[in-house]
Amino acid sequence: MKILGISGSLRRASFNTALLHAAQELAPEGVSIAIHDLHGLPLFDQDVEEQGDPAPVAALKQAIEEADGVLLASPEYNGGITGVLKNAIDWASRPGLGRPASVLAGRRICIVGASPGITGTVRAQDQLRQVLRRAGAAAEPQSEVLVFQAHTKILDGKLVDERTREALARHLKSYVALLQAGVR
Repeated sequence: MKILGISGSLRRASFNTALLHAAQELAPEGVSIAIHDLHGLPLFDQDVEEQGDPAPVAALKQAIEEADGVLLASPEYNGGITGVLKNAIDWASRPGLGRPASVLAGRRICIVGASPGITGTVRAQDQLRQVLRRAGAAAEPQSEVLVFQAHTKILDGKLVDERTREALARHLKSYVALLQAGVR
C-alpha cells in the first residue's frame, strides 16, 4: 500500500515534515509513505489552469492519483492552515488528468500536525477538515494527532517523544485499516 505524505510547511527544519519522516518509520508493515514536496507549486490561478496544469501541479495530482491514501501534516499559522497547504488543496481540488472530478473527490485523507504552541494544531486541523469536505474529501480516522510543544518532542528533525510516536503509529494503523476496508 502506498501513502503520499504532504507537509504544509516549506521550512527546512519543519516539525511537520519531521512527523512525515516518523510516519515513514512507524507505518504498518507493507505500507510505504512517500513524501511529496510542495516547493515550486505556483499559486492557484484559473487563467494559468485554463492553459493546462503547470508541471508541479500535474506532478502533485499524479502523485495523489497513484497513492492509496494521503497523509497531510499541517502546521498551524495564525490559527489556521498554511497558505502553501491551502494552495495545494486548491490545485488538487480541480479536475485534471483526464478526470471530470478532482483527485480528492471521494478520498479519505489522514491528518496530523505539530506546533510549538500548547494546543498543537487543533484549529488548523478543524479548518483542514472543512476545506477537505468542500473539496469532496474527508478526514479519517476521526482521532487526532496534535503534537503540542513540538520543539520538545521533535529534536534535530526526529520525533523522539515515545508517547507521540505511539499515538502516530496507532493513528496510521487506524487509517490503513480504513483504506484496506475499501474506504478510499
